[in-house]
Amino acid sequence: MESVDTIRIALGVSIAIIMLGMGLSLTISDFKLISENPKGVLIGLFNQLILLPIIAYLLVFVFNLNGSLAVGLMLIAACPGGATSNLITNLAKGDLGLSVTLTAFSSMITVFTIPLIVNFSLGNFMGEEGEISLSFLDSFKQIVLLTVVPVVIGMFIRTRSVQFADKMEKPVKIASAVLMAIIIAGAVAKNKDVLAAAIPTIGPAVIALNIITMVIGFFIGNVLNLDLRQKICISIESGIQNGTLALFVGSLGVMANYSEILLAPALYSILMFFTGAIFAYLSARMVNKSVRKNNL
Repeated sequence: MESVDTIRIALGVSIAIIMLGMGLSLTISDFKLISENPKGVLIGLFNQLILLPIIAYLLVFVFNLNGSLAVGLMLIAACPGGATSNLITNLAKGDLGLSVTLTAFSSMITVFTIPLIVNFSLGNFMGEEGEISLSFLDSFKQIVLLTVVPVVIGMFIRTRSVQFADKMEKPVKIASAVLMAIIIAGAVAKNKDVLAAAIPTIGPAVIALNIITMVIGFFIGNVLNLDLRQKICISIESGIQNGTLALFVGSLGVMANYSEILLAPALYSILMFFTGAIFAYLSARMVNKSVRKNNL
């Protein structure tokens, strides 16, 4: 894809704004959910951090993806849920508190796991270990600066003035969503021919990763007796990842020389809105039906 440096800078700004908005809505007490509701949080983190990369790895072989396309799919699986998963959870009438907690925790943890998974993928799918790799320290520092630091700043602002944080939370989230949409739309428009040609190759794998992980997330929640709103949240957090962060990481270091790596994250960032919207509609109907049934 073209203009990788420009895209990387724009994505970096967008991610920082998104994470700042998340921080404005968080307090230390929100993180206590892991002790108050450990089952839901642990299931969600297991799905995101362990199950998702395993499923992506298997899909690489199922769809016979080549080196850079395989790395792109693994890159999506390495990323945490983002603001989009929180938005879709809210629309789906899922457990929003659990969603925000999972996004916050996974964002912190994947600061460490993204470089590991990316380097594993580069070594396995694009060359011998060490020949093609991403600097762990450099990528770690950039991800921290764009995710953890803005969240901490947002939380600090909230401790100083809850009223100001509440007032700014919505405009910041709107601004980040608009900026993200403009960046992705611009990148797609500039590279529409490349993306169109890639759809038959990478499209099925991207859709499969998205849908399979959502279905498995709901199924695991059902088996482990979570309530409906928690199951909806786990499903979305398992299947809706931070495509913007995946695009940013895919433009770092040596990966900037392999534009095909960005194809899977670019397609995913578009398709997840359609699958997420459908799931949110169906889930909201289930919740409404359950509420009506309980009120009878």
